[in-house]
Amino acid sequence: MTLEYQFTELFAGHYHEPDTYVVKRPQGRSDWLVMFTLAGEGYVQRNGEAQTCKAGDLILLAPGTPHHYGTQPAHTWEFLWSHFPPIFTETSLLPQAEQFFLTFEHESIRDRVSQAFNRILADSRERGEYWFDLCSSSLREILLLMAQKTRRKMDPRIEEVLHLLSRFMREPIRIEDLARSVGLSPSRLSHLFKAGTGHSIIDTLNRMRIQQAVLMLEHNGRSASEVCYDVGFQNYNHFTNQFRKWHGMTPSTYMKNQR
Repeated sequence: MTLEYQFTELFAGHYHEPDTYVVKRPQGRSDWLVMFTLAGEGYVQRNGEAQTCKAGDLILLAPGTPHHYGTQPAHTWEFLWSHFPPIFTETSLLPQAEQFFLTFEHESIRDRVSQAFNRILADSRERGEYWFDLCSSSLREILLLMAQKTRRKMDPRIEEVLHLLSRFMREPIRIEDLARSVGLSPSRLSHLFKAGTGHSIIDTLNRMRIQQAVLMLEHNGRSASEVCYDVGFQNYNHFTNQFRKWHGMTPSTYMKNQR
């Protein structure tokens, strides 16, 4: 695969199409095509049947796969897309099929995917010195999110809560607020979360904080009392107890052992 092929075959777009929009390529293309629906409804012909594409749906078409897709009748279809060359090894992490369909249920992951597409759009249009590398990085993020979604067999509501815990790790978090964000009662969320992860929500949050604290103690030279507040604990004794729970020793003992 030549460098010229790489550069000419990675491009992207953002379409908002009426129900007259249709694309037919009986022989497909020599590259990959990935499409992500933002709003409205489209379709992709799959084994002679039309697969509906709604918000959050991501479709990946392998090289040589016939293309037949468009906007559903009486709808509009807003979607992001990118063609890319068959040099990305991340595609091997996905099910080996001519067409691969995946749905991201929650807004946080949808936003992450759409932001990655938008970076591809911007970098491919600006064509700066490292535009192909920047586009490749964003594209790999999309493919890895797809692979993670495929391999992690977990209730999407629990996935969303895990994302929220990691995103707001340093802030006070209430189970009631988490439950409301995924449309469950606090008791139902707590039950599903424990069944899906093996730990309670609070244990999972504290484990995330302690994992981050360990990295900071090892690499940035901050004291244990500073790290305690950096990762979201409001009480040093509570931080020490949680550290001992997950690592079997206090932060000070851990730091001595590291030295």
